[in-house]
Amino acid sequence: MPRSGAEARVRLREAALDLYGERGYDATTTAEIAARAEVTERTYFRHFADKREVLFDGETELRDVMVGAITSAPEDLSPLSLVLGSYAAAVPLFVAGRPVAERRAEIILTSSALQERAHAKSAALTEALIGALVDRGIPEATARLAARVGAAVFERGSRAWDGGTASDLEALIAQAVNELRTLT
Repeated sequence: MPRSGAEARVRLREAALDLYGERGYDATTTAEIAARAEVTERTYFRHFADKREVLFDGETELRDVMVGAITSAPEDLSPLSLVLGSYAAAVPLFVAGRPVAERRAEIILTSSALQERAHAKSAALTEALIGALVDRGIPEATARLAARVGAAVFERGSRAWDGGTASDLEALIAQAVNELRTLT
């Protein structure tokens, strides 16, 4: 039985990924996930609100790193540079989380409920970045544009990434930034 909350969360996530892969998302219950992780169902619900949330563990850390990067950045950066800097600050998280993200992506494709949750989580991250930009005095409309363009640039780079090193991902993001410049 896991002795720490962090260990329980990891075991629950791994159990969910395994079971969703084996049986499918809809056919798996939280009780089965808990049993596979060797914890009680009550422990499951101490960590995750529902059976979808187990797939989105780590979202708070990602948001904190990205918002923190915007908050602590030098004053003279453009809104888009701030957003791109926040993605750069999160590259270590993306690299470390890649194996789970790949498994998770396959499962999300099988369920409209999971696709909806993934879109909601992505939108919440974008809103957090917008809020951090607005807190720096950037007009909301400009902040929205910068956050969405930054997300598109990151998506372009990360889709081309083969899961290699952080510098590989950073280079692909830089390539996407250069591609963006050619569009204007």
